[in-house]
Amino acid sequence: MPFLFRFNKSILRFLVITVCTVILSVKLLPALANITTVKNEESQSQIEQTGKALYDSGRYAEAAQVLQKSVEEYKQQGKIIEQAVALGNLSLTHQQLGNWKKAIDAITQSLDLQGYKKFSQNNINLPVLAQTLDIQGRLQLAIGRPEQAFLIWKQTEEIYTKLKDKNSIVISRLGQAQALRSQGFNRRAVELLEQINQTLKPQPDSLEKATALLSLGNTLQSVGKLEESNHVLQQSLEIAQRLKFNIHTASSLLSLGNNARAQGKVSEAISFYQQTQRVSPSPLTKVQAQINQYSLLIETQNYSQAQSLIPTIQTQLEQIPPSRASIYARINFANFLPHNISFSLLATAIQQSRSIGDVRAEAYALGKLGNLYEKTQQLQQARELTEKALMLAKETNSAEIAYLWQWQLGRILKSQGNIKAATTAYDAAINSLEELRTDLVAINQDVQFNFRDNVEPVYRESVALLLSEEKPSQKTLEQARERIEALQLAEIDNFFREACLEGQRVVLDKVVDKENPTAAIIYPIILPEQLQVIIKIPQKQLRHHTIKKSQTEVEAILQQIREYIIEPDRAEDVQTISQEVYNWLIKPIESELTSSKINTLVFVLDGALRNVPMAALYDGEKYLVEKYAIALSLGLQLFQPKPLAQTKLNVLAGGLVQPPLDYQKQFPPLPEIKSEFNLISQAGVSTTQLLDQKFNSKNLETKVNTSGYNVLHLATHGQFSSRAENTFILAADGPINVTQFDSLLRRRDETRPEALEMLVLSACQTAAGDNRATLGLAGASLKAGARSTVASLWHVNDKSTAILIGEFYRELTKTKVTKAEALRKAQITLLTQYPNYTRPGFWAPYVLVGNWL
Repeated sequence: MPFLFRFNKSILRFLVITVCTVILSVKLLPALANITTVKNEESQSQIEQTGKALYDSGRYAEAAQVLQKSVEEYKQQGKIIEQAVALGNLSLTHQQLGNWKKAIDAITQSLDLQGYKKFSQNNINLPVLAQTLDIQGRLQLAIGRPEQAFLIWKQTEEIYTKLKDKNSIVISRLGQAQALRSQGFNRRAVELLEQINQTLKPQPDSLEKATALLSLGNTLQSVGKLEESNHVLQQSLEIAQRLKFNIHTASSLLSLGNNARAQGKVSEAISFYQQTQRVSPSPLTKVQAQINQYSLLIETQNYSQAQSLIPTIQTQLEQIPPSRASIYARINFANFLPHNISFSLLATAIQQSRSIGDVRAEAYALGKLGNLYEKTQQLQQARELTEKALMLAKETNSAEIAYLWQWQLGRILKSQGNIKAATTAYDAAINSLEELRTDLVAINQDVQFNFRDNVEPVYRESVALLLSEEKPSQKTLEQARERIEALQLAEIDNFFREACLEGQRVVLDKVVDKENPTAAIIYPIILPEQLQVIIKIPQKQLRHHTIKKSQTEVEAILQQIREYIIEPDRAEDVQTISQEVYNWLIKPIESELTSSKINTLVFVLDGALRNVPMAALYDGEKYLVEKYAIALSLGLQLFQPKPLAQTKLNVLAGGLVQPPLDYQKQFPPLPEIKSEFNLISQAGVSTTQLLDQKFNSKNLETKVNTSGYNVLHLATHGQFSSRAENTFILAADGPINVTQFDSLLRRRDETRPEALEMLVLSACQTAAGDNRATLGLAGASLKAGARSTVASLWHVNDKSTAILIGEFYRELTKTKVTKAEALRKAQITLLTQYPNYTRPGFWAPYVLVGNWL
């Protein structure tokens, strides 16, 4: 059943897939039970019962030995179907052990015995074939072939449809959804899951239905649909309770606890964990719930309550027979304990993993013990353990574990002064992460923010190591900025839980070297001990400079700017502090920008820098926007650039003066929207308006899909957040989530081939107290599929917004004016011509993301 230990992100993905395997295989390891009901009138042999018991308890190496004997026994008896099923289960067991070649051999033999290549309904046992194909589907998924896995599960669905086995159809479709997610196709996966949910509704209560709903609920949670997940999990719980299936009742309660925890509902989560402990007949599930409760109490700093759980958890762990799940429980419990206790727990975990022959578990346990030695500065022992753990992880093709130990080895080698070897280790860790790109996002939502603990530092520490040279080469500078871009892509993937950046894109360097030689690109990189700045000036090699400010110092100053800039009496403070940031980023290259006749600065911002408008940086006399047009880019690449001046503007403008009743306490009216729309029309731009009740999701979808608009302008409240589910715009019929918005605009792509030139979000804001909320802005920009997005970092007086937006469109109608220059002139208009709006708080929050031409 699912765990919520605070272990690393990719290890949890491994466990989640194990969980899905158990859930999806209710027709599989029941295959061990089914084989005798299919062809054998006698009871199961002792060998089969032993094999099943060993598998169910997580003792996979022993199970494999027993199942191999079962295969040989059935072969001698000439029982082909029974032999085929035993081989299928042997393959599944080898999958758990990471013995991929043996797993492939076993499943291939099983299918050959069944005459799979000569598939005919007249001479094949369809239920057994379907179960065998299900194992093959999971194998294909595990070895990184999700496309083949999807096709196999489509075939099992067809077989179960012929057999009229509705519950097994659902299981096959859940497998398809998992394969889609592994390819990064979350939207298609969610649509399929919603269809599954509808299919399950009319079916009578059954163990299969409860299990399928549990799997569906866990999957919905993993793609961020927490409310829907909660509803489905409640259904699973109610069925299990009605049928008095205590094991499944406990599993549903545990998942509901995880869901409540993901939503930040601490008391509810603890209540569910406590109910799990009372109901579960399984000691392992009880201890899982206790450890989840313990880690949550630690997270919320309820240390005394957490402390009281330690003796009970320790006692129960000692009483549970060794299995992969119990070993992982032991390892992850050790994360929260004093070192002397942790050493003992990890030593036992290593011994138990060896006793059951579980190489993956041993790799994880050895690496964790190495981490403990690293923390206590026993570096040689730490290195030896880490190298051994890494070797075992590679043996089992466990990239999700290997990257952790490659990273750990890099840290240890760096501490030992072996920079060259450390760099090699970090390179290997980055390569492993790149291989895992789609896998890293197909995980439980609860650990999404562990991204900052287990993925982000790998990139930053790697870049710090690269740039530690006194004079980095061009190759090194290229590598450093590519790594930061890879981090930014991973952040966006993590935000949406799918691989997002697809489609034809152009490298920024080519744009400034050829098409826009008056633009420079600036890459500030926030590292633990310093700020590094890499600059690309047209037709010149990369250059860089170092600011000796730690990440903590940099982020404190940026936070001050972000807080002060919206306060009326802090204008001078903002100038003073923003001048310091100007001195970091711009002053060292001032003369070169001037001599190269640069008029546009494109920033690829990192971390907390995204929360601060670059337009408001101050040189002591002028703001940066008074000297340069400014744009932001999400990375080193851009959708095929195209000057807006080449295209006649045709704007679809949607706006909401009065928020819906349920949102009026949260969001004030926007009475100046009509004025804003009128100013757009007065600028000579063709405009179609959807105002107030006409601005609803259905009308917006209809207009976008049927008319030739190239600019979508939305004057309505909205919020950018570091969580996709909290990133939305507000329409008359309620919020439109960024993922729904994406679906709407994707349909536009399918019906109208031309790209949306520009998306304007004139009244949105970043979520208060969320220092990573600009991920939502980046996500909205990306999901819109627009070449450019104009949005505000915080909510601004709507009168000043109307003026700025009107000026922006008026400038856009002029020939040879770029979008960045049009925004600059609109901002300067507010700054210089409207005495009430001279503070940066009024004009600075508007940012242009993407194509600046």
